[in-house]
Amino acid sequence: MSKKYKRQTPRQVSSLAPKVVEFNPDYSITKRDLRRIGLLAGTFFAILIVLAIFQNQFIGLFVK
Repeated sequence: MSKKYKRQTPRQVSSLAPKVVEFNPDYSITKRDLRRIGLLAGTFFAILIVLAIFQNQFIGLFVK
């Protein structure tokens, strides 16, 4: 009488040492976004300083 199920042969593992995966994230997009945020913040800050210096002249133009 023949067997219904064949015996599975154990598989040979080629290497038992785990593969080393180096963590190397790419922050180029983040750097570009931070540079853009800094440029916008600096521009708005400079505009606020100019408006604060000339605030009396601007108020005189609109309120008569």
